[in-house]
Amino acid sequence: MGEFTTTEQDGHVLTVTINRPERMNALHPPANAEMGAIFDMFEANDDLWIAIVTGAGERAFSAGNDLVYQAEGNPKWYAPMGFGGLTSRHDRRKPVIAAVNGVAMGGGFEIALACDIIVASENARFALPEPKVGLAALAGGVHRLPRQIPLKQAMGMMLTGRHVPAAEGKELGFVTEVVPQGEALAGAKRWAEMMLECSPVSLRTTLEVVRQGLEHADVADAMLDDYPAVEALRNSEDFIEGPKAFAEKRKPNWKGR
Repeated sequence: MGEFTTTEQDGHVLTVTINRPERMNALHPPANAEMGAIFDMFEANDDLWIAIVTGAGERAFSAGNDLVYQAEGNPKWYAPMGFGGLTSRHDRRKPVIAAVNGVAMGGGFEIALACDIIVASENARFALPEPKVGLAALAGGVHRLPRQIPLKQAMGMMLTGRHVPAAEGKELGFVTEVVPQGEALAGAKRWAEMMLECSPVSLRTTLEVVRQGLEHADVADAMLDDYPAVEALRNSEDFIEGPKAFAEKRKPNWKGR
């Protein structure tokens, strides 16, 4: 258990909980550094295949940057992997699910956008309200949101800072699933269980190919690119185990290597 977070490992799944409910799980530089170290460990640990990130309590996933801490004149320092240890982790290899319980504002929304799947409770609210306090969503929000939903819808959010409820977030396309209030974490764990049925090497390959493929405007060019993860998949034990288990009519015994 960290000073600003809690972690729990259940098999191959790591759950990271932002634990600053008195600040609506807002993050300051020490918390960002702590989360960066946690996700460094997650990436390096071959026994951990999937991560879930959520917030303590039902009021907030994360209210974003701790403006009170900033206004108090506390020293600032750069977090190499960005807000929540995720927003600048551009070479992340493993899937991360956001379990959004309550508000995800500013940097909190940017953490969720940096994840691969967003499971949101009915009471979740999303916004990039930085312009209302003289800031801008520069932890990836202004780049990721227009890439995940239509541009004019993204601009409508970013140029007003308006709050978007979970149901509208799903309609727009940045929320994967909406669940009843109080069930965001359970919903995220359900998605993790479905993902555990898949080869971890295949999931890592999918993430890399999607990320790098989006750098190409043309699908044909994307398919012709040489992805190191594809070669790793073809040389993996999972690449042999999957077809073998299918032929033997049994569940695969994934090794993640």
